[in-house]
Amino acid sequence: MKLKKWQLQEAKNKFSEVVRKATEEGPQTVTKHGKDSVVVISVEDYKKMERPETSLAAFFQQSPLASVALDLERDKSPARDISL
Repeated sequence: MKLKKWQLQEAKNKFSEVVRKATEEGPQTVTKHGKDSVVVISVEDYKKMERPETSLAAFFQQSPLASVALDLERDKSPARDISL
């Protein structure tokens, strides 16, 4: 998805349009001095980013690697000698 870019002055003058487009078309980027400064997004898009749909534990449980057996035994060998 290509983000629409607005110069800051244009975004201020057409703020209602920026908000409408963010709601209907997706994120809108506002530039300041030619550099990306902020992105205006809809509340729906923000809520999707704010809270993941699943917990971290559920994410790992659903991973294709969940059934891989890991060796979690700690190596008890002494640390190597280092001359300082």
